Amino acid sequence: MIAEVGAFSLVLALALSVGQVVLSAAGRIRRSPALAGAGEGAALAAFLAVATAFAALMHGFVISDFSIANVAANSHSQKPLLYRVAGTWGSHEGSMLLWCLALTGFGAAAAGLGGSLPRGLRASTVAAQGVLGTVFLAYTVFASNPLMRLVQPPVEGRSLNPLLQDPALAVHPPFLYAGYVGMSVVFSLAIGALVEGRVDAVWSKWVRPWTLAAWSFLTIGITLGAFWAYYELGWGGWWFWDPVENASFMPWLVATALLHSAIVTEKRGALAGWTLFLSLAAFTFSMLGAFLVRSGVLTSVHAFAVDPTRGVLLLMILGVTSGIGFALFAWRAPKLGQGGLFAPISRESALVLNNILLAAATVTVLLGTLYPLIRDAMTGEAISVGPPYFNLTFTPLMAALLILLPAGPLMAWKRGDLRGVVQRLWVAALIAGGSGVLTIALVSPKKALGALGVALGFWLIAGALTEIVERTRAFRVPLAQTLRRLVGLPRGAWGMTLAHLGLGVFVLGAVFETTWKLEAAEALPIGGGLGIGAYEVRLDAVDPVKGANFDADRATLTVTRKGQPVCVARPEQRLFTAGGETTSEVGLCYQGPSHIYLVLGERRDDGAEPRWMVRAYWNPWATLIFLGPGIMALGGFVSLSDRRLRLGVGRRRESKA
Repeated sequence: MIAEVGAFSLVLALALSVGQVVLSAAGRIRRSPALAGAGEGAALAAFLAVATAFAALMHGFVISDFSIANVAANSHSQKPLLYRVAGTWGSHEGSMLLWCLALTGFGAAAAGLGGSLPRGLRASTVAAQGVLGTVFLAYTVFASNPLMRLVQPPVEGRSLNPLLQDPALAVHPPFLYAGYVGMSVVFSLAIGALVEGRVDAVWSKWVRPWTLAAWSFLTIGITLGAFWAYYELGWGGWWFWDPVENASFMPWLVATALLHSAIVTEKRGALAGWTLFLSLAAFTFSMLGAFLVRSGVLTSVHAFAVDPTRGVLLLMILGVTSGIGFALFAWRAPKLGQGGLFAPISRESALVLNNILLAAATVTVLLGTLYPLIRDAMTGEAISVGPPYFNLTFTPLMAALLILLPAGPLMAWKRGDLRGVVQRLWVAALIAGGSGVLTIALVSPKKALGALGVALGFWLIAGALTEIVERTRAFRVPLAQTLRRLVGLPRGAWGMTLAHLGLGVFVLGAVFETTWKLEAAEALPIGGGLGIGAYEVRLDAVDPVKGANFDADRATLTVTRKGQPVCVARPEQRLFTAGGETTSEVGLCYQGPSHIYLVLGERRDDGAEPRWMVRAYWNPWATLIFLGPGIMALGGFVSLSDRRLRLGVGRRRESKA
């Protein structure tokens, strides 16, 4: 009965989304606050209806109701509770329901918090969000219904993909979708602005917080996915330029550009057309990602489905929604004002260059992702585009961007002083240069590019701290005055500093891990060992263990350095009894920010005694790879807490006036 209530709620949500569109559009055309308010009420009701359907599906997974087709295909009664809950969004159908939950949730939030927007823009935005909700709910109801019943339910389910039965991946999709779908509000705001034919400071002030929230969630989601790939797949790395990884990375790049472009539009009234374009592009890339991972055009451990029919429907949704948006942009954008002028050396120019480099980087990732698919479709020749292409094209663009990054916040608006910026950054440049020289001298004289990367990381960190020093006038005024300035800094400034600093931390981790990583592999008998850098790894035992829904061989590996024990790791090879699939559980030894990464391979019985393949990696400073994005996301949330970005501030100011 609960599943039927959920299915009815899903259909009801579709009807409410249609009502949201009709009522909001009518309220805009007739300039009727009552009709527009009814449209906003429909948006909230649609969210509640989808939440009911989502709760019904989750209930089916928790109690193992195998009469629901989605539960039977993606769950098993022996699964731990966490993975039964995560199974709610672990399939194509469930993930689309999660998408609709996020979409209607953001729509309800935009409707409820939009009091400071002009009435026409508010009604147009709610109507546009309703169109997106209608389209995706219709797809879910008619093509991917997660609450369909089975006439003859099985006694036991087929279980979830074992690779997805992991704590990090259990929470990865909700964060990722909050980022993906959060861009829908920015898309709807752009549609609303184009319908109204007006882009002003009020509009750009609304674009920034929604983009910042989506960007922060997306940063966390991508980082969780990278961490899962790092320790779950057993490949020894954290990023592989997998097409599905690229599908989430492209919206992040566009959202990063949008964050910086919206600042120029808000502060100076410039780049209005470009900011609108990025607002449309951010959610377009999110929809492209949804198509890529569900259509079967990509082969990846991350993909949700291999279903060309439903993939074509998603491609049609992508084409129609983004096509209407960009057609409206082509019609209206030329009529928008050009905004204020600025000198070639100014903060505006720095942000424009930032956007050019981010856009070029996005295009390179897009080409590397789609070109093999286009080539295969046109010629039947299957090719792959891997790290060499991205290292050659993407890395130089990002290096140029990161070199210029610390100078931007120190530039003045409209007309900057380049000499003054150089004078302020000389200490940061000294720190960066010294770190590069020390790296060559102490770590490896043959790794010049790695030393440059280390210098770049310290340049970003020192540059971010320099901006705080300049704001507080540290070392130039009495300490008490500096502390007062420090306490009085707006949280938006702290958020920007944290984001830039976190990027520097990430660069340090990525450069060290990729440049000075060591690898060793050997088939070891019990008591045998292998060397990895300054460490020795000894295989002490391999014991059978039984988990909640799997059987495993668990190795006991002792790591020593100069004869002294460092740690004990227990990697596993797991066999999931429900589906017969095998996965690896990595053993990690943390040595400060570095990792000793250990993988147990297959058993070999071709000699006098059994041996097990053991692979060991020394991943220096690998913790910083995941710590850096965490600091960046924290910076985003700190900025969101700034009252200047808080939604509804404009309404309070209006009421005072």
